[in-house]
Amino acid sequence: MKIDILTLFPEMLDAVLNTSIIGRAREKGLIDINLVNIRDYSENKHKSVDDYPFGGGSGMVMQAQPVFSALRSLEVEGCRKIYFSPKGKHFTQETAKELLSEEHLVLLCGHYEGIDQRIIDYWITDEISIGDYVLTGGEIPAMVLVDAVSRMIPGVLSSEDVYKNESIYSGLLEYPQYTRPREFEDMEVPEVLVSGNHGKIEDWQYLKSLEVTWERRKDLYIKYMDQMDLLPKEKQKIFKEFLNRNKDTISK
Repeated sequence: MKIDILTLFPEMLDAVLNTSIIGRAREKGLIDINLVNIRDYSENKHKSVDDYPFGGGSGMVMQAQPVFSALRSLEVEGCRKIYFSPKGKHFTQETAKELLSEEHLVLLCGHYEGIDQRIIDYWITDEISIGDYVLTGGEIPAMVLVDAVSRMIPGVLSSEDVYKNESIYSGLLEYPQYTRPREFEDMEVPEVLVSGNHGKIEDWQYLKSLEVTWERRKDLYIKYMDQMDLLPKEKQKIFKEFLNRNKDTISK
């Protein structure tokens, strides 16, 4: 997958995207990330990229010309061009899985009070928001999207099971995790996890995922209930037992 990222602060992204799992994936050629400095395309002698908004208002707005020129320097015909905005569609794991099928993505990071609307009207195919809060620019959302999508590319992680069993991807929040030592300050690892019985361990993990999802994310739990008939029989059995034990407090 190739990802072009247009930004005024490439150094912010470079520090993160050259590190850890994403950095190793880039070294292996599993993902091609190209950082484009929008300021390099400004035709203003001072290399300025923003100006006051028409109609008044606080702050500055990114100008159309540098962004248009930057995009025209790239081969972006036919690919998804994403702008990060509070007005955009909420980014979810389903969105990440959908974008995984794309061969080429272009990410535009806004700054200041936003970008000239003509950029959006002419170029942008998707507006995406990572949450209902305000950030100083689109660089952090871009890093979130790249990380979420890249880790599902074959070869980036050691196996698909690494991410398919994680919170959200499976439809449930992840079960509790433990590591050595077995006992620490009078707190012990649950006995089932050291029993060596893999079937019982998987059942315990699934039950704990159901419990924590019900307690903390009822919206995910209710959505997951709709898929109960599609689950393997052993999971259906555990799910129904969980429902029966908690029928006084759980309702769809």
